[in-house]
Amino acid sequence: MELGFSNCRVTRPDSIPLAPDHLAAFIGEERHGDMDWLAERFNWRSDPRQLWPETRSIVILSVNYGPNEPALAGLARKSCGNISVYARHRDYHDVVKGKLKQLAGWLLASAGRVNPPAQVKVFVDTAPVMEKPLAEAAGLGWQGKHTNLVSREFGSWLFLGSIFTTLELLADQPETDHCGSCQLCLDSCPTQALTPYQIDARACISYLTIEAKSQVPLIYRQKIGNRIYGCDDCLAVCPWNKFAQSTQEAKLQARAELASPPLAELASMDEKQFRVFFAGGPIKRIGHVRFLRNVLLAIGNSGDISLVSLVLSRLDHEAPLVRGMAVWALAQLVPPNALAAEAFRWRPTEVDVDVRGEWDLALTQGEAS
Repeated sequence: MELGFSNCRVTRPDSIPLAPDHLAAFIGEERHGDMDWLAERFNWRSDPRQLWPETRSIVILSVNYGPNEPALAGLARKSCGNISVYARHRDYHDVVKGKLKQLAGWLLASAGRVNPPAQVKVFVDTAPVMEKPLAEAAGLGWQGKHTNLVSREFGSWLFLGSIFTTLELLADQPETDHCGSCQLCLDSCPTQALTPYQIDARACISYLTIEAKSQVPLIYRQKIGNRIYGCDDCLAVCPWNKFAQSTQEAKLQARAELASPPLAELASMDEKQFRVFFAGGPIKRIGHVRFLRNVLLAIGNSGDISLVSLVLSRLDHEAPLVRGMAVWALAQLVPPNALAAEAFRWRPTEVDVDVRGEWDLALTQGEAS
């Protein structure tokens, strides 16, 4: 608690026997989309004993990152971008890992001299570890119908980290499911990516705006609204958030400029400005191109015609991903005759087949309207 963790529990490395089958089904049905890393090192991910055979105990810890204002307030500000709560501050990987290392050092010191010498390894969610099933087995919470961990003390706003150790520690009792008949999280999903206790990443807005490297499928574009990085809808509506608390961790306090940044400012950033503005946070990892794709999509959904000039300025961007979304955004904001004039100017010289397809689709829909 002195280090800033919200809760701490212990489980055994053999405590998630159903994980291999669940993970295999998820991958077999291709619900992981382009996240090939989920299938890689399958054995390590599904069984902690495969990852590190010497493991005898797993310490699972949570860090509360509860927001100071309603998480979904920014969705109504159509000319601004909405960023997932977890990405409005310092990169949590760095914050949580630093705390884990301090605690692991204390654990080794407290263990004293044992034979063989005690060992530890610390992991955040970049390692092949299934933190949520382990956290449930350890009693930190349960995996709700939205597949995220829910805590009776802190609601849905928790980062997880783990310490694997060769020490024999007393295991805690697992948590039981407290979702009952509630399905608010399922009903809130804008793209219907959720079924009870399962998610199809290919339809999830967090996946589409963060993990997906290709163009966002047409059927989801309007549903994404102004969400430019991640989505909190299923987390925010959970009734257990009545017990949620605002984070007390200074490094996880939201930066004011990331609460509802104006789309005009975001769309104007070049790559250097993008890297400087988002330095130290998780958004920088998707890169400037995918970031612009997301911002242009939000501009297309904004209905704000004052942003048209920014869209036009991206029609000759070097990345097809940006040009293609600029075409779509333009089609949402200007009348068919204006769209046709821009198509006459830009389409004949377009070399990318997908961007040419965006022009054709936009013109066809413009004619139909």
